[in-house]
Amino acid sequence: MAVELQAVVMAVYGGSRMQDLTSCIPKPLLPVGNKPLLWYPLNMLERAGFEEVIVVTTREVQKYIPDMKLRVEVVCLPEDKAAEMGTADSLRHIYSRIKSDVLVLSCDLITEVALHEVVDLFRAHDATLAMLMKKAPEPAEHVPGQKGKQKAVEERDFIGVDDSGSRLLLLANEEDLDDGLNLKKCLFQRFPRVHMKMGMLDAHLYCLRKYVLDYLADNSSFSSVRRELVPYLVSKQFSQKDADQEIDKKDIYSYIPRDDLQEMALTKSSWNDHRGDMKEPYHGSGLRCYVHTARNELCCRVNSLAMYMEANKQVPQSSILIEEPRVHVTADIADKLMVRVDMGAAARVAWITSAALLGAAGFGIIYCTFTQSSPAHS
Repeated sequence: MAVELQAVVMAVYGGSRMQDLTSCIPKPLLPVGNKPLLWYPLNMLERAGFEEVIVVTTREVQKYIPDMKLRVEVVCLPEDKAAEMGTADSLRHIYSRIKSDVLVLSCDLITEVALHEVVDLFRAHDATLAMLMKKAPEPAEHVPGQKGKQKAVEERDFIGVDDSGSRLLLLANEEDLDDGLNLKKCLFQRFPRVHMKMGMLDAHLYCLRKYVLDYLADNSSFSSVRRELVPYLVSKQFSQKDADQEIDKKDIYSYIPRDDLQEMALTKSSWNDHRGDMKEPYHGSGLRCYVHTARNELCCRVNSLAMYMEANKQVPQSSILIEEPRVHVTADIADKLMVRVDMGAAARVAWITSAALLGAAGFGIIYCTFTQSSPAHS
């Protein structure tokens, strides 16, 4: 997996919906379960067998990159442009370093979903795009913050999949459905049955072919992977290469390499990806998009204050931190104190104390010292 895919972690600013926290500390360094947020995607890659990763970030975050076994290549975006650059812009910035297909993921993704679930779809179907999604959680009843402040709404998607539930046929943001949903005739000619799912959240984990990056490098109009590139790829599945296009305005089909051997294998094989007709596999389309939907595993994006709270509740109980000590080795615990909570680095607790989860010192985090029969002092 580490050879055929280059891993890229996006760890830039973000956090516009949680400025109460990110005004003091960069989002990639926010603590969740006594680990900086950036640690979670790096740990997932390390456990999956990756040996190298490119981290796209800023100089402010670079100084605090967690120590990992895998080799981390840090690429800092220009300070005067970093805040304005989207994920597609960032991929374009590191294009010279991309030599193969890529796995792109956000630093705010925390998940127990096995990485191979997405990668296997990517491999098995020679997909252009394979991504991870999950069902949107119920909104939090109470989120701390200023009174009267409007709660941030998750960007939920409306998707259409085939009978297998994995071929991604349709993708639209729910906010855009007020004006109706345009369904192409060519879609139903190839897939008479389309299963619609509402309230889906993009986990911001994508497997992309190298030729998609080649196309992206030549088309600076794309700024965001989620909002622009992914919807474009999904919609282009049922289009054909435009023979009348100018040389300097090629579409994505012009970048797909021709593999005569693979085409012959599909033609000679009795296998097919669909039923109901005698048409060739994948209906002859060279551009294919797939999605893996998380089931009951922990899968969350820490992109709002509510999700930050929820992540700190769920992560300590998950399998992600199963090898991590619940009480940090540097925590100072008084004698005869029964500890049933998580204690971070440099936490100090006296006996006869009622304590909740205590955070670690570092990364600009406030830690607490509890003394007998006295209130907490920060």
